Amino acid sequence: MALDGIVTRAIVQELQVYKGARISKIYQPNNHDILFNLRSREGNSKLLLSVNPTYPRVHLTDKSFLNPQEAPMFCMLMRKHCESGTIEDIQQVGMERIIHISIRQRDELGDVSLKKIIIELMGRHSNIILMDASSGIILDGIHHVTPAISSFRIVMPGVAYTEPPEQHKLNPLEVDQDSFIKAYTETEQEPISWIVDSFSGLSPLIAQEVVYRANQEQDSVLSDENRISATLLWRAFSQVMVAVSKHDYQPTIGANVKGKMVFSAISLSMLHSDVTTYNSISECLEEYYGDKAERDTVKQKVSDLLRFLHNERAKNLKKLDHLQEDILEAGDADQYRIWGELIFASLHMINKGDKSVELTNFYDDEQATMTVPLDPLLSPTENAKRYFKKYNKYKNSLVVIDQQLIKTHEEIRYMDDLLQQLSHASMNDIEEIREELIQQQYLRDRSKKTRKKKVKKKNDRPTLHVFTSSEGIEIYVGKNNLQNEYVTNRLASPNDTWLHTKDIPGSHVVIRSDSFGEATLEEAAQLAAYFSQAKESSSVPVDSTLIRHVRKPSGSKPGFVIYDHQKTLFVTPDERRIKELPSTIKN
Repeated sequence: MALDGIVTRAIVQELQVYKGARISKIYQPNNHDILFNLRSREGNSKLLLSVNPTYPRVHLTDKSFLNPQEAPMFCMLMRKHCESGTIEDIQQVGMERIIHISIRQRDELGDVSLKKIIIELMGRHSNIILMDASSGIILDGIHHVTPAISSFRIVMPGVAYTEPPEQHKLNPLEVDQDSFIKAYTETEQEPISWIVDSFSGLSPLIAQEVVYRANQEQDSVLSDENRISATLLWRAFSQVMVAVSKHDYQPTIGANVKGKMVFSAISLSMLHSDVTTYNSISECLEEYYGDKAERDTVKQKVSDLLRFLHNERAKNLKKLDHLQEDILEAGDADQYRIWGELIFASLHMINKGDKSVELTNFYDDEQATMTVPLDPLLSPTENAKRYFKKYNKYKNSLVVIDQQLIKTHEEIRYMDDLLQQLSHASMNDIEEIREELIQQQYLRDRSKKTRKKKVKKKNDRPTLHVFTSSEGIEIYVGKNNLQNEYVTNRLASPNDTWLHTKDIPGSHVVIRSDSFGEATLEEAAQLAAYFSQAKESSSVPVDSTLIRHVRKPSGSKPGFVIYDHQKTLFVTPDERRIKELPSTIKN
């Protein structure tokens, strides 16, 4: 459900406590998001301003973001004009999805300047604009709108700020009963469409809730919604708007009649299942949007890696086919040796120019003679030598082919592991996988300026994903090879228990204790199955053994280990059960 004017009003109300807060740091994790670190009497907080075209929003957040090593130009400009500044005011424009944040800051000369950050939350037209408050001139926008894109409204440095086009709708907090009933009785529209088209800041979801409440009061569900009593519709509308005007919010997420998850700043009586209420609108938005936005960002970041890994895997599968063909061809090596020996034993029977010869076969009692093909341009001795040369070539190639088969199978397994890891990867995990591919020389390091930093980071501790079992025992899960190697080879103790899906690409899982119950073992096996290629399967085999029985072969690929003394459990991954386990990320 899209963010509407009521949700925007709830956000602005929640942020009022940050008037007077100081902006200590500003980051821009990607092309759509700005992150403010705030210091106030409430403590330290993080404020996310996101104009993601799919998930635009503003809310407080506890999430960690991966920031680029070099800040984008818009971020640098925001730091120049807003960092160390104080928030003077936070306002909503009417009931629109537009927020103005006024920032007071001292410039390089020590003079006080007032800047305004305008956040327009309007789907794919969303924008963050930094404006000089006194002149109304745009300093810059996170997304530029050139004259070629819009002749009505330009968002470029040095241009006067123009507000978005007015929709000429009524403010739902200011309309009275008589005006409402008069307008409703004169319309031929359905109630839901009429409410959305007539009042600013109201989404179809809120209009549906108003109509639902009116129907409930009328004690029947009508086939023709236009027959709803104007008085009852006003009463339901007024009930919602009074709560909004008094800032009486009940942030809610739940499933509508079609089973789709929706959210609202007010209580929705029409929700049918999975209803959850939150203490603040920020918590609600974080829960509803956080994972979706991160998954989209991850998908964008990971697309080039997926393409590369699929290409590498396809190349190795093709190589495997060629090697199998070479094996079949090399399987005739003994035949060439026999032909060469038979020719040498019968040189007196062969003349130069013969295309073939029938010779006595000393090697097969059942086949008394054998037809040996010859090159008519070669002498009998040269024909024999040619066959011996072929024999030696294929005999030696079999050794090389066996080595290449082992290496190619290992490459395919490695690509499968990385593809599985990317399916669960967070932003931090992706960067670690990319760094691993650079270290393994699959990818070129294009950031020459940061090469020294990356080399130094090579030995740093990777991100650690830690779950707590129902028995209170920590379970570590590696979501990429750098994490797997650290958890298994450096962090775990010899008596800790190690788990991994049997013959299936997946995460290394370590129970950090030598004493635990069946519940912890079952939950660790669930984690191993869930974070594997068999996530959607049932009865997944998971091997468990002590760390002392796990070892990494010399020269093997990152994340590859061999083990023994294992026991095999069979579990069916349960996502709901996994999400119930407390989890933390340690950097």
